[in-house]
Amino acid sequence: MARTDRKPRQRLDPDARRAAILAAATEAFAAQPYADVKVSAVAAQAGASDALLYRYFAGKEELYAAVVRAGVDALGSALVAALAELDDGVPVRERLRAAVIVYLDHIAARPGAWAMPHRQPGGEPPAAAALRAAARTAYVDRLRALLAPSAQARHEYALWGYYGFLDAVCLRWVERGCPADDRWSVIDAALGALEGALGDWAA
Repeated sequence: MARTDRKPRQRLDPDARRAAILAAATEAFAAQPYADVKVSAVAAQAGASDALLYRYFAGKEELYAAVVRAGVDALGSALVAALAELDDGVPVRERLRAAVIVYLDHIAARPGAWAMPHRQPGGEPPAAAALRAAARTAYVDRLRALLAPSAQARHEYALWGYYGFLDAVCLRWVERGCPADDRWSVIDAALGALEGALGDWAA
């Protein structure tokens, strides 16, 4: 019996084919834990054969890392663009508020994909975990440059702890369906947590 779960194949140029595979993989990894996703199912969803998928990605780990990289890059670009639009005289708190708004927009656009690694900690392959760790370090560096805190240990811990708190409240927000009415509550809680940890915005 012929399979009915495979999309008809189309001739695509290499960039379009890679994008189609990546889109199918993004959808699959958002819906299931990493271990449960089958490369053959991703290929079928993308309208490609397994062999064709392997021309673009060496295996599931590389495919997943590409999905993570795309998400990290998209968020980073959005953050840079949002902060660049602000005038030089905008207070630090408002700059950080703008950054959190971008983060919430990013999460709301892909709640399943964002939440999966937080719901399944330790379930990602090393390459993806390394990408996320590098991204977190970059976020902390950006926050440090924005706040210019003192060198005391408390402030260093506050910067790192802020992102842990932010992810925790964002996960709760996702679990509640990303309600728009709760956005400002999430933002105010995150900013309040950082202010309390630092002791002063002008730390």
